[in-house]
Amino acid sequence: MSDVALDLPALRLNDRQGALLEMLRREQICSISGLAEALEVSTETVRRDIRLLAAKGLVVKSHGNVHWPDRRDDQPLQRRMSENMAGKSLIAAAVAREITDGESLLIDSGSTTIFVAEALRGHRNLTAITISAPIAQHLSQGSGNRVFLAGGEMRADDSAVFGPAALAFIEQFSVHTAIVSAAALSADQGLMDNHLCEAEVCRALVKRAERVIVAADSSKFSAKGLIVACGFEDIDLLITDGPPPPNVAEKLEAADVQVQIAT
Repeated sequence: MSDVALDLPALRLNDRQGALLEMLRREQICSISGLAEALEVSTETVRRDIRLLAAKGLVVKSHGNVHWPDRRDDQPLQRRMSENMAGKSLIAAAVAREITDGESLLIDSGSTTIFVAEALRGHRNLTAITISAPIAQHLSQGSGNRVFLAGGEMRADDSAVFGPAALAFIEQFSVHTAIVSAAALSADQGLMDNHLCEAEVCRALVKRAERVIVAADSSKFSAKGLIVACGFEDIDLLITDGPPPPNVAEKLEAADVQVQIAT
């Protein structure tokens, strides 16, 4: 599979192509004929879509079937929660220090943001909006907190909610701070995710917040992402557990992003 980073809005994918990607994400492998039947189009239409998507590295073709790309770094949540726990705990504590009692928050899904939710449990009177059921559960235990959980299709791996209903829910709010996760931080592309639905949620969170904090451990500087979620210019503060490599640091500085190393 190509490692070329992709900005899906720039590709101008239509609704059918987006539906094809989401179906493939759920099933992992589909036949051309099965996709054509599900999408109610001809097999030739599906083949044209697949050629476009495969050329950009979004899908993999093989003998009449289409595969979701094997993202080796896209691990189940339980495994990600157990990786670099010390670093994620430091990041979470640093994020919590940036948040004041009574603040309104939009919080992304992800292993690091779950650590953030745990670190915020001592805060009072927060208004938190999230797509993650585990994060909602943690924050609902805080004194005086109001927690709103988006509806939509829930992903089995991490109990996070995605899809049009979740995006429409997020659009109703305007908050002080968005706390965003990332699959990768690329010098050339910015903040990246591995799934279209994750990138869509990230863009929605950024749009609805006055301040954007990215919580990402230093492994994200060398990780590979599939889809561009937002540029560094959309970020106000990056909290991580190690210094960015020089090429990433240069782009962050040029975008006026404050970098805080959690200790």
